[in-house]
Amino acid sequence: MSDRLSTLDNSFLALEDPTTPMHVGSVMVFDAPTEGFDYDRLVGIIARRIAYVPRYRQRVRTVPGRVANPVWIDDERFDVTYHVRRSALPRPGGDEQLEELIARIQPRPLDRTRPLWEVYLVEGLAEDRFAIITKTHQALVDGVNAVDIAHLILEDSQTPSAESVDDTWRPSREPSHTELVVSALADSVRTPSQIVDTVQSGITDVKATAGRLLGTAGEVASTLARASTSPAPTSPLNARIGKARRFVMVGTDLDDYKKIRSRLTKGAFADDVTINDVILATITGAFRTWLMTRGESVHGGTTIRAMVPVSVHDEEGDPSNGRQLDAAFVDLPVGEPGASMRLHQIAFAMRQQIEAGRAVGADTLSGLGGFAPPTMHTLAARLGGAMSRRLYNVAITNVPGPQHPLYIAGAQMVSTYPVMPLSASKGLSIGLTSYDGGVYYGLYADRDALPDTDVLGQSIVDGLQELLEAPRSRAR
Repeated sequence: MSDRLSTLDNSFLALEDPTTPMHVGSVMVFDAPTEGFDYDRLVGIIARRIAYVPRYRQRVRTVPGRVANPVWIDDERFDVTYHVRRSALPRPGGDEQLEELIARIQPRPLDRTRPLWEVYLVEGLAEDRFAIITKTHQALVDGVNAVDIAHLILEDSQTPSAESVDDTWRPSREPSHTELVVSALADSVRTPSQIVDTVQSGITDVKATAGRLLGTAGEVASTLARASTSPAPTSPLNARIGKARRFVMVGTDLDDYKKIRSRLTKGAFADDVTINDVILATITGAFRTWLMTRGESVHGGTTIRAMVPVSVHDEEGDPSNGRQLDAAFVDLPVGEPGASMRLHQIAFAMRQQIEAGRAVGADTLSGLGGFAPPTMHTLAARLGGAMSRRLYNVAITNVPGPQHPLYIAGAQMVSTYPVMPLSASKGLSIGLTSYDGGVYYGLYADRDALPDTDVLGQSIVDGLQELLEAPRSRAR
C-alpha cells in the first residue's frame, strides 16, 4: 500500500496558507558551457535523476473523512515538463532583475494535485550566465525518502557522467476511497499512535507534533524542552505578513571570515570561535546598522533572538553519519558597539548551547556527502516550523557546502543562494551556503514589512568589513 505521511509532514500541509507557503527554494547561478545549455537538456537531466527518488513522481492523496494522515501515491498523469519550466530576463539580466524574478516565483504555492516541486531555468543573465531556481515542499524532503532536487542534479566533474538509467517506471493504480479507508483502519490497528487527526483538531502550532520525533537519521530533533521559556524581544522583524516577497542575494569571500577568526581569536580563545560564530557576528552588525537606519532605538541591552539550526551527533557519536538537527537560540547582541566584543559574546553563547547537548555546530555539516546544503536547508526549515513562534525573531540557517566547483552538464556553478520560507509573524528569514570559496546569503522577506531588505543586504557587507578592521577586544 502507499506510504503514509508522517504526522510532522502532514502538519506542514495542514498549516500552509496563502501567506505562508511551506516550500524551500534555492538559486544556483552557472557559467554557460561552450556548447551552451538549454531547457531540453535540463529536462533530460532531471527526468533521469528523479528515477532514483520515486517521491518526485508521487502526489499527496487525502483519506476520506480524514481518519488518518494522507498518503503518497504515484501521479498517473506525471509530466516532467509541467514541473520544469523556462523563464528569461531581458538581456543583459542583472542580479536585481534576478532577485525580483525570484521574489515573484517563490511565494506561489505548489500545486497540491501534483508532485510538490518545481524547477525554473532562467536565461538571459549577464556575462553569459544562466540560473536554476528550485522549489520543494517541506513535506516532500525528509532526508531519508527524498532529498532536495538541487541535491540530485549537480555533480563533481565537469565531464557529465554517462548515465544509462533503465527507467521502466509505470505509475501504480490509484487506490479507491474504500481502499484508503481500509488501509487507514489497518494502520490504526498496527500503529495507533500514527492516526492523528491533524486537521480536524485545528492544530495551530507544529510543536504539538514535533515532540513525537524519535531523532532517527533524517528526522528533525526538537529542542523545545531546552529552549528558553521567555518570549523573544520585540522587533520590527516580527510583523503580520502578506503574500508578496523580496529577495536579496549577498555574496562574500570565505577567506574574510577565516581572517577574522584568526586575527580576533588568537591565543587562549582560538578554539572557542567558529566560522559560524563569525557569520553570526557579521549578521549582528548588519542588524545594528539596519535598525539605526530605520531610526529604531538601539541601546546596550538591545538584542534579536535567532533560531540557529545545528547538527547533532548520532547515537554512536559520529556527527557525519546522520542528518539530525537541533535548534540553538542565541540573543544577538546588536546593542554592543564593539564588533570584536559582539563576536566573543556570540561564540560564548553558542558554545554554551553546544556543550549542553550533542550539537556539533554548523561547521561539521560540510562532512555530509554530495551537495547536501539544499537538503539540509529544508530540514532546517522543518525544524523552524516545529518551534513556537514566540521563541525567536528570525531563523538563520548556515549550511557549509563543498569547497570545490560543482557542475551540471559541464556548466560550472559559480554561486548558490538558499530561499528559506517565512512563517507566520516572521518578516525575514536568512539562509547561507558556503561554496567554493564564497559565502552566499539569501535574504527572503515580506515585501511590505521589510521594504528596505536591500539596506540589510548592504549592511551585511559593511558588517563583515567592520569585523575585518576591528581591534581585538579583551574578551573574557
